[in-house]
Amino acid sequence: MTDETTRAAALLAEHRESIDRLDAVMIYTLAERFAQTKAVGKLKAEHALPPSDPTREQTQIARLEKLAHESGLDPEFAKKFLNFVISEVIRHHEQLQK
Repeated sequence: MTDETTRAAALLAEHRESIDRLDAVMIYTLAERFAQTKAVGKLKAEHALPPSDPTREQTQIARLEKLAHESGLDPEFAKKFLNFVISEVIRHHEQLQK
């Protein structure tokens, strides 16, 4: 192995370690987010509130698109991701209302 290849392998390992840490942060953050939305779902079920709030959802999508622009993340990806999360939250809320 050349010095250049050894250096590239070390850099690759560093990048992968960083990616692994970020993946863990994302999973724990999603778990925390879903714990909060579960509490919201229970509250909605107890008070016969609808499982979905389209106004809130649109506000959140717009807010996250703005954050995506600011952070350099593809806003379309951010929108798709948030729509997926919202659909899961609504599904959980609907289950709580049964």
